[in-house]
Parts: sequence; C-alpha cells; structure tokens
Amino acid sequence: MSQAQAGNAGTGPEVSADTLRILMPSSLGPIGVELTGTAVTLLRFEPSGPELSTFTPLHRIDGSDLIDEVFGRLSEYFAGARRKLDLALDLGPFGASPQTRRVLKETARIPYGKTRTYQVLAEAAKVPEGACQVMAILGENPLPILIPCHRVVTDPLHIGGYIGGPERKRWLLELEQQGAELL
Repeated sequence: MSQAQAGNAGTGPEVSADTLRILMPSSLGPIGVELTGTAVTLLRFEPSGPELSTFTPLHRIDGSDLIDEVFGRLSEYFAGARRKLDLALDLGPFGASPQTRRVLKETARIPYGKTRTYQVLAEAAKVPEGACQVMAILGENPLPILIPCHRVVTDPLHIGGYIGGPERKRWLLELEQQGAELL
C-alpha cells in the first residue's frame, strides 16, 4: 500500500491541531473520517459516545479542495459511480506492525467487485498463523472501505465478519458486484 506511510508507534489515533475529524452521512449510516495533513488516517462507522463529539458534521465544515475531493470521492463510491478512491492514506497514527501492514497492503490489492478468502490473503501476506490472524488484523482495520477488508470472505458462500457489521459488508459487496457487472 504505497499510500500508507510509517508513523509513530502508538496504539490508537491521536488527534492533533492539524487533524480534522469530519462526520459524513452515507448509505451505511454516519461515517467519521479523520484527516491529518492531506492523508486519511481513520474511517469509523457510526462513531458514538464521547468519540462522536470529536467529529464535526460535514455540513458545518467550510469547504476546501482537499475536503471536497475526499468527501466527493466517498459520495461517488457510495453512489456506485466510482471504483477507485485513490486517496492518500497514513497508518502512522494506528501504529501498525509489519505483519499488519503486509495484510493491509494485500487487502488493498483486491480489485473492485472481487473477493479473496482470509486463507488466500494469509498466504499472500505470508502470515504463518493463517486465516484467523488475518481475520483479527482486519477486525482492527483503521481504514475500512479505503483498505477494502469487506472484500475478504470466509469462503465463496460465506461473507464472514466485518468491522462495520455483516449488513454493511453485504451492502458493500452488492454495490461493487453491481458496479463490476457494468465493466
């Protein structure tokens, strides 16, 4: 994942003065997006509790080229009009281990409208613990949709778990399947 850059070794996102946290409406419910500089550093489904107050609703943000680009691309993706988001990502605040970075890099390579199994992904990312470890890593993906862990399934007949819940995973897979059929 060439967009991801090395950063601090912390275990969670840290909000600083140059970080924007914006809450956007979507077909999947509210999505919190964190921008640090020109990179997306976090995407969270339905932030709640104290975390919700750290996000400013999109309609209350003065636009900029970066904000318009990021949220325009996400809106186009949810509408089925965009297949590649092509946004700068930064895993630095997440503190991803080398193994986690390999899994996320391989996940980012899964084409729009296609799926891979956890086991195939484990083999491609050289994860000796296999599918269970890949499942655990993807369960902590700080950038779902952008690093499309919804494209990783248990087997061809079972979609498996998802950080955003099975309904969202099914919705995303159906959206991409419909879009892929138009290719």
